[in-house]
Amino acid sequence: MGSAQFSNGQLRRNMKVGLLLVCLWELISLSSAGRLSGSRQKLEVQKHLNRLNKSPIKTIQSPDGDIIDCVHISHQPAFDHPFLKDHKIQTRPSYHPEGLFNENKMTSGSKERTNSITQLWHMNGKCPEDTIPIRRTKKEDVMRASSVKRYGKKKHRSVPKPRSADPDLINESGHQHAIAYVEGDKYYGAKATINVWEPKIQQPNEFSLSQVWVLGGSFGEDLNSIEAGWQVSPDLYGDNNTRLFTYWTSDAYQATGCYNLLCSGFIQVNSEISMGASISPVSGFRNSQYDISILIWKDPKEGHWWMQFGNDYVLGYWPSFLFSYLAESASMIEWGGEVVNSEPDGQHTSTQMGSGRFPEEGFGKSSYFRNIQVVDSSNNLKAPKDLGTFTEQSNCYDVQTGSNGDWGHYFYYGGPGKNPNCK
Repeated sequence: MGSAQFSNGQLRRNMKVGLLLVCLWELISLSSAGRLSGSRQKLEVQKHLNRLNKSPIKTIQSPDGDIIDCVHISHQPAFDHPFLKDHKIQTRPSYHPEGLFNENKMTSGSKERTNSITQLWHMNGKCPEDTIPIRRTKKEDVMRASSVKRYGKKKHRSVPKPRSADPDLINESGHQHAIAYVEGDKYYGAKATINVWEPKIQQPNEFSLSQVWVLGGSFGEDLNSIEAGWQVSPDLYGDNNTRLFTYWTSDAYQATGCYNLLCSGFIQVNSEISMGASISPVSGFRNSQYDISILIWKDPKEGHWWMQFGNDYVLGYWPSFLFSYLAESASMIEWGGEVVNSEPDGQHTSTQMGSGRFPEEGFGKSSYFRNIQVVDSSNNLKAPKDLGTFTEQSNCYDVQTGSNGDWGHYFYYGGPGKNPNCK
């Protein structure tokens, strides 16, 4: 009897030890699985970095912490695209739009004088001929993205659709705009001079930008968009600096396209300006004002979409085969600001748009777009007809248009976001 009881006690002890061992084994398995997925992610990130960061001929350390790699023009990320394997680089456009607005026309006595602008990395050197400057992507840049696949991509529904002020759509997308726009014709490009600021961002996953949109197709799954301007995006760049950027998509931000040179597509030919690099200096409230000029146009001969920065820098082009609707022309042009509001439950972010001031405050306080023009089918720059405006919540961010001899068609835009009238 005693030996039977002893055996049962021993059995219970053995069972406890067995259960402990099983639990321990499961913990070890879970831990190694975590390490496995962690190491798999590290491997994925590293592979992506190897794809993006091409071997440089020269490297320049920017004062803001960026590393600018001078990469041979024929080794840039664009040529990872299967359709571009045998592409002959077009070093300059066949045609340039006629009728450029004279940027030097402003009288020296005008209070509305603005100053020239550059990029921070220029302080420490320049790239040799036949190379292009590429901002090096760091591991932490990719790690901030929701996934390696989504790194360098905009979230869906980030184009304002002026005709639909559907509040459900507005709240769902979280994107808010203050824009001027034209539609109802065929457009072959757009131009604007954009006042540069450094808006405050409330949450790291929010951004504030000011840009030109060249759009084709519907606002559904097939939207084509070419975009350029300046942005502050802590999520993308890891800081609050104001940076030059471009974007493109041919399927409404789903699978195609990206910011700057973070995927194959845009072909850069300029050795002096780096996409995604910091712009310096920026405008100050009641202080010196700085602006950048952006021109996007379709080369009538080759059909590619070209981009020019300022009066001197033809940066490169988006090959026409990247697009469906934009392969022929654009059906809508938009100019203006965009922010992301990530606040839940109908609350509003205090992320600023433009200077963070409303349009009625005017020059030196509010942010502006001036010399707004479109390119017509004869490759001429001309003033837009019937300039419309759109904003989802004018108490948060607003827009006001005007025109005069110095500035042509212009508008002031922006706002502070959260305020007593914008909860």
